[in-house]
This record gives sequence, C-alpha cells and structure tokens, in this order.
Amino acid sequence: MQTLSTPVIPTKESSYLGLPTDGSIHRRKTRPVPVGSITIGGGHPVAVQSMINEDTLDIEGSVAAIRRLHEIGCEIVRVTVPSMAHAKAMAEIREKLFASYQPVPLVADVHHNGLKIALEAAKHVDNVRINPGLYVFEKPKAGREDYSEAEFNEIGEKIRETLEPLVISLRDQNKSMRIGVNHGSLAERMLFTYGDTPEGMVESALEFIRICESLNFYNIELSLKASKVAVMIAANRLMVQRMDELGMDYPLHLGVTEAGDGEYGRIKSTAGIGTLLAEGIGDTIRVSLTEAPEKEIPVCYGILQALGLRRTMVEYVACPSCGRTLFNLEEVLHKVREATSHLTGLNIAVMGCIVNGPGEMADADYGYVGKQAGFIALYRGRDEIKRVPEDQGVIELINLIKADDCWIDP
Repeated sequence: MQTLSTPVIPTKESSYLGLPTDGSIHRRKTRPVPVGSITIGGGHPVAVQSMINEDTLDIEGSVAAIRRLHEIGCEIVRVTVPSMAHAKAMAEIREKLFASYQPVPLVADVHHNGLKIALEAAKHVDNVRINPGLYVFEKPKAGREDYSEAEFNEIGEKIRETLEPLVISLRDQNKSMRIGVNHGSLAERMLFTYGDTPEGMVESALEFIRICESLNFYNIELSLKASKVAVMIAANRLMVQRMDELGMDYPLHLGVTEAGDGEYGRIKSTAGIGTLLAEGIGDTIRVSLTEAPEKEIPVCYGILQALGLRRTMVEYVACPSCGRTLFNLEEVLHKVREATSHLTGLNIAVMGCIVNGPGEMADADYGYVGKQAGFIALYRGRDEIKRVPEDQGVIELINLIKADDCWIDP
C-alpha cells in the first residue's frame, strides 16, 4: 500500500534546490578582482559591461563611443585590439579620455596568437581578455582522429611559454585578466579530448588558471559563454562546482554570446544571465545584442533590478487589468511612469481595483489605487493617505512624494 510522505515545510534557513527561500539571493563568495576603479566580485555590486563597435584605430570615434556608454551606466568598456597598431592606439584613447572626460575602466580584447599585442595593450588598459581557444591557435590537422598525451602536453607547454610574459606584466602592474572561453571556439585538442561540451569549456579555463596561479597571479575573472542558453548555464554551473572542489573563488562574467537582436535577443540573455544570478552565480554581466551597444545597458540593469541585486530605477508594481478595473490601467501606468521614471530606489504600485490593491502592493512605497469610480486612493506604504478625483491622481501622487522629500526634479 502506498503511503504519503510528510511534506517538508521550508524555513528561512532551508531551501529548495540549494536556493534561499526567504526571497533573497545569496551570492557566491568570490575574490575581489580590480578593473580600474571597479571591483568585480568580493561582495561588490554586479558590474555592467559592454563593448564598443568602433575600430580602435579611430581614436576620436572610440573615445566618443566609450564616453557614451559610460555616461548611461556602463561601468566597464571593452575595446577590440586585433593588431599591434590597435594596441598602441589604446594609449592615445586612454589619454584623450582622461583629458576630455574621466578615467573609464577599459578591457582590451585580444585573440589569435596575441602575446605581443596583449603585452602592448596591457600598458594602456585595466584588464586584458584572452580566449583560450585562440590565444595559441592550433591549426586543425586534416584526418586527425585523436591527440596523443605527448601532443596534448606539447601544446600545453607552448601555451605556458606564451602566456607567462602577459601574466607577469599584469601581475606586476596589479591589473587583471579575463579568461574568456567561448563554446564556439574551443581549441581542437579540447574538442578531441572532452567533446563539444561544457566540460571542455571548463577544462580549457582551468588550464589557463593553473598557469596563472603557478606565477602567483590571482586577479582573474572567468567567462564561459555560448549562444545556446542551456550550454551557457551548464558550463557556468560546472565551473562553480569544479572551483569549489579545487578551492578556487574567481568571479564570473556572465553572458549569452551572439544573442541576436530585438525581443528574442533580450529574452535569451535574460534567461541565461538571470537564471545564474538567481542562484547566486555571477559578478559582472554583458548582454550581447546585435544592436547599438547603448541598447544593452538598460537590459543589464533591468535584469539586476528584477532580481533585487541593484536599484537603479523605480520599481513599478501593476496588476494586469481585468473587468474589475475602474480606470484605463495601461494609460495611467504610462502617465505615472512618464512622471516618475527619473527617480531611483522607489517602489510605486498602480492597481486597478481594491481586490489587487492594497494587498498585492504591500511592499510598495506609494500606491495609486482605483477604489471607487472616478476617484483614486493614494497610499504611503499600507496606509491610505487621501482620495482625489481621477484627473488629479498623477499630480497628487507627485505631491505626496514631494511631501516626503523623495522627489528630485527631472
């Protein structure tokens, strides 16, 4: 006879699937890694990154693009450095930024056999990003069926020889490195050994980490990116598991690479980045859209705000509307948002009826509720303050916020 087990009632201390049940996100503890004036990990806020589209040889264009991103909240800006000329151009870009604007944390993106380029770029940026699959490029061998242990180790030694000077340079300047593994560019020997898998991505990162650690260099951040959300999530989870086993605590840079554009690109990025952040994994993020880089920043902050990891805008709580709604909810929400979206750190609820408000808006700082036809009830927290004619609702909400000294002019 089948018996029913006693259900487990979670407490604040317990969790499902290792996640806290008290509504908070308990972030994984990581070491602090400097990128200019920003610190990644170590309990610091999840940092927002993006990358300019300009050719780095266009000094004026690059300076303007970096400044545009930084002014709208991008905290770390990456610049592509494909040649020695591009690496040297970073010196002038940095100088012009300092002179005309302010210091901005800069990352040089270096690929394909890039030691000399990376060494030059390291003089002028705060962080160098390398891709383990391309840093020492392995030309595929036609007809190869496997790698012998000797062949595998021979390439490993070449990687060590090529990586060591860069590690020493960054170490001695107290700068940092991103070991950025991409699912689509795993080295051939990793593909033969581990397959086209999250395991191959993790082992690729670990090989480079071990070289860095052997040289007493620990200013490392990691990224394991894929265009498939499930692969990206699995790789980062496995990376955390392996680091826990090995006593490592490096911060993680999250992103779904080549996410595309428009609504679906935003959904893919949010699905991958948001899932891991909700598990406490991730210390810096980039949303990779096939759009102007400036379009990425609001998505980043939207993800962080939705998870309660950063407060950079007003949080609006609004019901979906139904037959009980006593005013045009969509129109009113638009008016409230238009009047208050420049504020930060507030929760404002717009509710269409007494059923959803005030109960569902208990955590809001201010509430705008349709409790009777033609009138709006305004709330401060759980307390109704006054009722006003519907056409005065928005201005009276503003006056209430002003009375509490929570208003700033746009």
